[in-house]
Amino acid sequence: MASKQIGSIRKEYGIGELSKENVNSDPIVQFESWFKEAYEREGEEANATTLSTIGLDGHPEGRIVLLKFYSEDGFAFYTNYNSMKGQELENHAYASLTFHWKTLERQVRIRGTVEKTDPIISDDYFDSRPRESRIGAWTSPQSQEIADRSVLEENELFYKNKFQGQECIPRPPHWGGFIINPQKIEFWQGRASRLHDRIVYQLEGSDWKIKRLAP
Repeated sequence: MASKQIGSIRKEYGIGELSKENVNSDPIVQFESWFKEAYEREGEEANATTLSTIGLDGHPEGRIVLLKFYSEDGFAFYTNYNSMKGQELENHAYASLTFHWKTLERQVRIRGTVEKTDPIISDDYFDSRPRESRIGAWTSPQSQEIADRSVLEENELFYKNKFQGQECIPRPPHWGGFIINPQKIEFWQGRASRLHDRIVYQLEGSDWKIKRLAP
């Protein structure tokens, strides 16, 4: 597709609106309201979000992860701690999440500090995963260079045999959760003429301050 054709792509927004007066004073409650609507409209991958980190070389990095729980404490996802993102978060414990819900013309951006979830929480979630996913966590040396797919297939066979007949597969020590403790949360609602609504919650001390930003 020619770049000229890409430049001509247009979408007019306008199915909703957002103001300081109609948002909840608590951004977590506001997120829950929007997330429920997104799940009803978009289904299983409403929890897909872009995780942005600071690379080991100082450059920005981004990839899609799946949000697995949220609360007043923060927003959590799970990964291999030895992966590139795991190393980046160990090196620089700040990150952001970006949700985009196309059918609702909405976006949410979350920025904050990052820490590992309690091992008990990681254990509980790991035990809830399908057996194949639990074996997969042992199988993949995530982010490491491998010769070809046969490396994964051989690893998978090894761990299938190792855990054969064993219902309880232990969580790998290199696998678990990270939780982002939010310091800033922005809610974006598409509006006509690109005059979108942007409402930002900024944590100041223990209180959330609400601001409206120009699009």
